[in-house]
This record gives sequence, structure tokens and C-alpha cells, in this order.
Amino acid sequence: MIRHCVFVRFRDDVPETERVAIHVDLEALRTVIDGMGKVEFSANVSLGPFARGFSHGFTIDFRDAAARDAYLVHEAHQRAGARLVAALQGGTDGLMVIDLEVTQM
Repeated sequence: MIRHCVFVRFRDDVPETERVAIHVDLEALRTVIDGMGKVEFSANVSLGPFARGFSHGFTIDFRDAAARDAYLVHEAHQRAGARLVAALQGGTDGLMVIDLEVTQM
């Protein structure tokens, strides 16, 4: 399984309603992308000094790397991703993505 981890710095002028709408757009991709599983969103609740300004994040679980790869190039993801990037401080500078290979124990 691949866990797609995305951390973001929203611009201060982006209202909560737009942030929620972006999350809804990403969640809706589950209906059009085979192998896309659970999507979880949250504000950063870390108490440590290492958040580096990343105020929110989300994870998406994919069945495998092929499902993740299909998501990355899918036109619906491209549209949702563009909406997200438009809401971030510095565009893609306000974005960090890490994919983890998760093995079942």
C-alpha cells in the first residue's frame, strides 16, 4: 500500500469554506480512481517546533503504486490539485508531498 502524505500552507486569505471545498474535491476522486482508498484531512496539531509553517495536511491510501500513479495523472486530480495550489502560500512552495510504502504487520 502507498500512503500519499500531503502537507500544506494555506494563504491567510483563504476562508475555511474554500479549504473544506478543496478537501471535498479530493475526497470525491475516490469515485473515479480505482485503487484509491481512505482520505483523511486535519489541521496540524503538532506542538513541536518542526512544522515549518505547514498548517494542514491530508493522507490518501492507495492499493499500490500503480493506483497512485493513475491518480497523479488523472484529469480530475489535476483540476483538484490546481485548486489546492492556488490556495497555498507561494503556490507549490506551500506544498510538501511524501509517499510512504506501508506494509501490513
